[in-house]
Amino acid sequence: MPIYRLASHYLKGMLDRKEGRVIFISSESGIKAAPEMAHYSATKTMPLGISRALAGLTVNSALPGPTLTEGVQKFIAENRPASLIQRLIKPQEIGDIVTFVSSSRAAVINGSNIRAEGGMVQSAF
Repeated sequence: MPIYRLASHYLKGMLDRKEGRVIFISSESGIKAAPEMAHYSATKTMPLGISRALAGLTVNSALPGPTLTEGVQKFIAENRPASLIQRLIKPQEIGDIVTFVSSSRAAVINGSNIRAEGGMVQSAF
């Protein structure tokens, strides 16, 4: 619930100003549950629904996949199949997506879950 409370706190001011963006960072695990990390998957599913529920202004979720950070390479090699891009996502690539969704060029994207997981999730959701 902290993300809902934080977004709600700022949403009123954004609505008054008629501008603003809320972008949650979720994960591909929010739509493709990770059995060995059920608790993580549950926490990453929540932003997806909240971004739709609060989309009175511009509220979206970015869903990165496995990201090149400490400790992730070994976990991915042992627990996940390769993505379509055949590599881990660079943190700056997630930043690029968030920057775009935050910009006026993405003003028509609202209440969306922007998948940036390199093709790991094989679903239409």
